[in-house]
Amino acid sequence: MGVLWHAGSAEEEAPYLGALQAGLKELGHVEGRTILENRFAAEQYHRFNSLADELVRLKVDVLVAVTRPAALAARRATTKIPIVFVLVPDPVASSLVESLARPGGNVTGLSQLALDLSSKRVELLKQAAPNILRVAVLVNPSDEDMARRSIEESRTAAAPLQVSVEPVEARTPSDLAQAFSFIIANRFDGLIVTSDPMFFNERGRIAEWAMAHRLPTMMFNGEMARSGGLMAYSANNPALFRRAATFVDKLLKGAKPADLPVELPTKFELLLNLKTANALGLTVPDKLLAIADEVIE
Repeated sequence: MGVLWHAGSAEEEAPYLGALQAGLKELGHVEGRTILENRFAAEQYHRFNSLADELVRLKVDVLVAVTRPAALAARRATTKIPIVFVLVPDPVASSLVESLARPGGNVTGLSQLALDLSSKRVELLKQAAPNILRVAVLVNPSDEDMARRSIEESRTAAAPLQVSVEPVEARTPSDLAQAFSFIIANRFDGLIVTSDPMFFNERGRIAEWAMAHRLPTMMFNGEMARSGGLMAYSANNPALFRRAATFVDKLLKGAKPADLPVELPTKFELLLNLKTANALGLTVPDKLLAIADEVIE
């Protein structure tokens, strides 16, 4: 099987690669017989197409595509090899599948509903930091549709809370310094980091900078809160990768992607980093602590 990853190495993808391997092992796949041909785009979106073509030329039996850009590249590369996507926010709107229940074609997989969580993230950040009035929303314009919709949903949720929202763009890791400077110069008092693999890989840097500038942050992935972000609200992404192994197993045994409904997460997790909250001088409300799935102290 071929796996098209967004990061630059197996080490960077370790939490998710490990979850996928564990899921395959549970289903009886032995390393050496079920071979993973991993390809890493290193956050360079233009590389997805060439890497997808490479995996197709290898005649892999199943192609796993991680993130929406990877899935779109995989679908462009082949209409025959079964494709399993992971971490795609809206596969129907992205034209990857005809519907969730009946995907059609050679593509199916798991969506993490990243866009549908945008409004909830705004509400939770406001609860944790009631004094915020101007929030920067960090987006990657390389995925134009994802960025646009994240901004729209965040603004819709922010308006009733009397919070203004403004997008700040960063296309590559080297763009983050300029984005940070813009946030400080414009006196934003909160930061929402939207779902993008580059931001996930830069999670430590983003969290460290936000801490240094006393900026409350809402992240899109639990690992980002564990890396120092104030909070995160998301699906359990390692569980999605473990579950992706079930799709791979069924396809290797002859199932057709068109007959495997797209799965949505059933559980969402709120993580709060109290160490970060204390450093920022925030007192997290008891009602928020009560509903948190994990409190990092």
